[in-house]
Amino acid sequence: MTRGPVAQALVRHVGPDGSRSAPDDLVVEEPLEIRLDGHTVATTMRTPGHDFELATGFCLADGLLAGAAVQAVRYCDGPCGPGDTTYNTVDVQTVDVRTGGRAPVPSPRLGVVSSSCGACGSTAIDELCLRLAPLAALGEVDPVVVAAVVAAAADAAPVFARTGAVHAAAAFRLATGELEVVREDIGRHNAVDKVNGRFLLDGRLPASGLGLYVSGRASFELVQKAWAGGFRLLVAVSGPSALAVRTARAGGLALVGFARGASMNVYSPAPL
Repeated sequence: MTRGPVAQALVRHVGPDGSRSAPDDLVVEEPLEIRLDGHTVATTMRTPGHDFELATGFCLADGLLAGAAVQAVRYCDGPCGPGDTTYNTVDVQTVDVRTGGRAPVPSPRLGVVSSSCGACGSTAIDELCLRLAPLAALGEVDPVVVAAVVAAAADAAPVFARTGAVHAAAAFRLATGELEVVREDIGRHNAVDKVNGRFLLDGRLPASGLGLYVSGRASFELVQKAWAGGFRLLVAVSGPSALAVRTARAGGLALVGFARGASMNVYSPAPL
């Protein structure tokens, strides 16, 4: 059985009335090795929970599946063989229905995946344009829907409420702002992978009728993941990077930043 997302530690709480010892909830952070058909792809530091979704979503966003279908996802045995499962290694297994083979053998990422591990610059955008079709234009972004999403997402993050130390990603209906899937993780990129993975495993991608919410900034990599999932709107509580804006505009992804209450900045599409 996998470990939960929250652990406890005894801390010294200091306040106006002095100090006292008290238990404190801490988010769990552990490495997850992601494999594709037995080949190591990457290792990411993540919060345990929804690991199959995370591994699947990672392979999707990085273009590793190359059109192959996910046939199964499983935890791998530990170094001592069967029965020694650590729940920290996941293998995504594929089948290519066209050829009967599998996804191409991946080139592993070196080091530990972080929130800024994507490629950068014009070359990165060009590569995405070659493998991802442009998204259908969304049209006008409805600020009422965006405000509803931000409010609902804040109330749908139980691990953050306990620890204050995780990010959230949520898929929502473009028409109403109603949340469909919410995932939390110590890494915002992992939270998005978990959302993408859930929809891929359910056979619901591309998510053309949905938007994606993230609780922090919008980096290039998060735009890449939203585009790969077919989401047509990315809403971020904080601001985007310059490369994220350029990538969103290139892919036809609507991008909103600083979404707080009734105010927001619309970065993509570009203003007239």
